[in-house]
Amino acid sequence: MFFCSRDTGHPTLPAVCGVLIVILLLQGCAAHSSIPVTTPLPPIEDPMVMEAPQETPIIQEALPADDEFDDEDDFFGEDDFFDEEGLSEEFEETPEALVADPLAPFNRLMFGLNDKLLLWVVKPVATGYRAVTPTVVRRGVSNFFDNLKTPVRLISSLLQGKIKGAGSELGRFLVNSTVGVLGFADPADHWLHLQPSDEDLGQVLGAWGVGNGMYIVWPLLGPSSLRDSASIPGYFYLNPVGYIKPAKLSLGISAYEKLNEASFSIDDYVALKASALDPYTFIRDLYIQSRNKKVQE
Repeated sequence: MFFCSRDTGHPTLPAVCGVLIVILLLQGCAAHSSIPVTTPLPPIEDPMVMEAPQETPIIQEALPADDEFDDEDDFFGEDDFFDEEGLSEEFEETPEALVADPLAPFNRLMFGLNDKLLLWVVKPVATGYRAVTPTVVRRGVSNFFDNLKTPVRLISSLLQGKIKGAGSELGRFLVNSTVGVLGFADPADHWLHLQPSDEDLGQVLGAWGVGNGMYIVWPLLGPSSLRDSASIPGYFYLNPVGYIKPAKLSLGISAYEKLNEASFSIDDYVALKASALDPYTFIRDLYIQSRNKKVQE
């Protein structure tokens, strides 16, 4: 080949120069034929002054107008979660207290004393009493005292015009005092389905239109209201235990009744207190709600 040297076999200098000249001529012809001379090249934009890309406009028609929502089928569901002020009616603030509590400092002091008495004295004694006394015996004692307090429920039912409840109380007393062995058993409930009326003189005053008044916590007796406190003398008057002489024996029997009740309920009290941020307020509101419900019934 004429491009290579006969002695070494490598390309000669004239051959290399000739190849380079041919390549340059071909590139020049290709550039000349692809871009006409009369057509100006596009200006080179400065990257520092380039316009920012435009934002995509938001389509306002994506959601229906406000008047297209109604109460039965709206954007949030069947019912509006928010009211006009931005809060749901379901989460409106509740009143600070369900009952007037002007004696709050005194009541809190009495609540603390009663609480210490329950936890330090009543709870250990009630726990020991429950450990050595079968449930059937404790239930029989509870039935006996409930039967003794029949006059309280009977008169309270009559004063409210609840004839059916009064008749049930009278029937329960006759059956339980005889067949039920002085009320230790409750055949009136198991056999005749006669339920206790669960009425008291405080509910009588409430049914007559007397309000709760202010909240009061009595030592030993616990939470009450001005209306319920006014009914306490009537309760002791109608309770046969109050006529037992001497008075110390009557108080001892009443104390034993409360101890027997505590053997069933003391754990519930401890659980309620532990679940409340402010036990005093929680128990106060719970008591008032319970009393209001009983009056309405």
